[in-house]
Amino acid sequence: MTTEPLLLTMEDDVARITLNRPDVFNALSIELSGRLVEAIATIKQSTTVKFVVIQGAGGNFCVGDDITEMPKWGDDEFGNSSQGANGVMRRVKIYQDMANSLEELDKLTIAAVEGYAVGGGLEITMACDFVIATEDAKWGMPEVDSGITPGWGGTTRMVRYIGKRRTKEINIIGALMPAHRAVDWGLWNRVVMEGKLDDEVGALLDVLRIKNQQACRQLKYIINRSAETDLYTAQGFEMLSGGLSGAVNGLWQVADADQGKGVADFENKGDLWKKRRAKSKHFWSD
Repeated sequence: MTTEPLLLTMEDDVARITLNRPDVFNALSIELSGRLVEAIATIKQSTTVKFVVIQGAGGNFCVGDDITEMPKWGDDEFGNSSQGANGVMRRVKIYQDMANSLEELDKLTIAAVEGYAVGGGLEITMACDFVIATEDAKWGMPEVDSGITPGWGGTTRMVRYIGKRRTKEINIIGALMPAHRAVDWGLWNRVVMEGKLDDEVGALLDVLRIKNQQACRQLKYIINRSAETDLYTAQGFEMLSGGLSGAVNGLWQVADADQGKGVADFENKGDLWKKRRAKSKHFWSD
């Protein structure tokens, strides 16, 4: 097994990220977190990758941030302990950006969980579109017993999935919960027997592949955005998505649009552009 803390493979339409620190239950060291940021950025640039699978090596998903490194969070880039609390805030912002980038990928993401998915590991699963776990998987937010609080989803995303009361229970008590409870509460999608995780991920990929991928991208986008806004605004996303669906299915022409002539005329400084600018440039500008 390679000693690289993260393994990334991109084959055909699937990217696979493996968190690879099995001796410490794939704890997110500063190095591993940096590699995860880079991996997500690489996947984001791909137009061939449609699906992302995130997993952990050695029978565990991830136990979250490597707490033994937290004293270094206040260091500057030269290793000097000069940043203090500001350095910690900067580190948390990096992790928040990482989770947001994962959540906003225009690909469908699957967390394949076995063993422990706690702290930052659980936060990764909450930024994915689908979560499949084995029966032995355990999850929770035990940060409270180390005197710290979550920084990139353990309270914010969680409360949106399971509500305020249960989020308080998970974070303040800090118990480790069984996989089936995550499904019962709507945090994860499905629990499978041990040894069947890869098969279930493969089966889900087979189903997702037959879909209209543009429709899936639109659905992911409007569902994510709608969850963060009021009903009236959310319906606006649905309406615009409906229009885009019509356009990509051939109904793109609108009689009183100019079918791209305005853009072409700007480039060529044609008569249409000149006429519009002549009337508009100084209108009510006195």
